[in-house]
Amino acid sequence: MTTLLGFDFGLKHIGVAAGQTITATANPLTTLTPVGNKPDWAGIERLIREWQPDALIVGAPFADPGYAESPLLPRIRRFARQLEGRFHLPVHLIDERLTTREAESLRGEQKYFSSGKIDALSAALILETWLHENDE
Repeated sequence: MTTLLGFDFGLKHIGVAAGQTITATANPLTTLTPVGNKPDWAGIERLIREWQPDALIVGAPFADPGYAESPLLPRIRRFARQLEGRFHLPVHLIDERLTTREAESLRGEQKYFSSGKIDALSAALILETWLHENDE
């Protein structure tokens, strides 16, 4: 079994989810708030120690050919490089363009998802997408 942590990076919140390859499912864990302009590295480190993931998955809003790149994409790539450098784990980027909209739709169906948990739900959708695309 391979354990993974998924991240939905944002400037105001970073959603985190955990998943594993046996069932190819993911569960929202938490939403971290950046400290100043930097990710909550202490919070991320706690989650990595707790879950002992084999790899990290980061959602990135890749543009369709002919369209401008998201202004957030360079910051997401930097976050991914920093994760890899700090924690010495493989980091994979995956297209996340529609996950927030899908998460908001699910939140509408399942009222227990508060607005603060939408980022963690998005992280779970990102992670499940990666799991389905990389079925072992």
